[in-house]
Amino acid sequence: MKLIFISGPSGSGKTTLSNRIIKKNKNGIVLSTDNYYKTGLISKFLSKFIEGFFDRNISFNNKLFKKDFDFIYKNGISICDRYYNFEKKTIQTISNKTNNISFLILEGIFAKEFSNTLNNNDYIFLEIKTKKDECMKRVVQRDIKERGKDKKQAENDFLKSWDIYYEKFKPYSIKNNANKLIIEKNTDIDHIQKKLFN
Repeated sequence: MKLIFISGPSGSGKTTLSNRIIKKNKNGIVLSTDNYYKTGLISKFLSKFIEGFFDRNISFNNKLFKKDFDFIYKNGISICDRYYNFEKKTIQTISNKTNNISFLILEGIFAKEFSNTLNNNDYIFLEIKTKKDECMKRVVQRDIKERGKDKKQAENDFLKSWDIYYEKFKPYSIKNNANKLIIEKNTDIDHIQKKLFN
């Protein structure tokens, strides 16, 4: 199974790129780290007291994410979709079987860390580079609409998340740099897709 990792700061277009790849190439599935945050009282409590909680490793349910990843990678099928509710701090699990999966996209702000936990180096890593103000505009619109924040809170949270993302990745590097591609605003995505699936 082909593995594709997509990483970038909040609002950089990871989900949009993932969906574009999926739309053009059949038999693929996306696992988004955004749907694997911790739930319940721990999440509700810590998110109030730890600045940038949802941008830090402590918020990520790595165990559940790895469980779903291992099952899909081993069996070539997925049996459910997961969706995280940021207001209720819950994960909704919906039965949805997908068969004959030939490629798996892992996208999100925790994708880079997860890629470094794999013994398998045979994957392609797409790193999105984009302007801070463009990301901020998208994130603020999303957070007001989907996460119940006001504009000021959304802006402050974004600025913190941007700093956390780039600070925490200083020690990380991609194991196989030959398989790393940088995606920028002027990047020809069709050309990238040919590279991914030739």
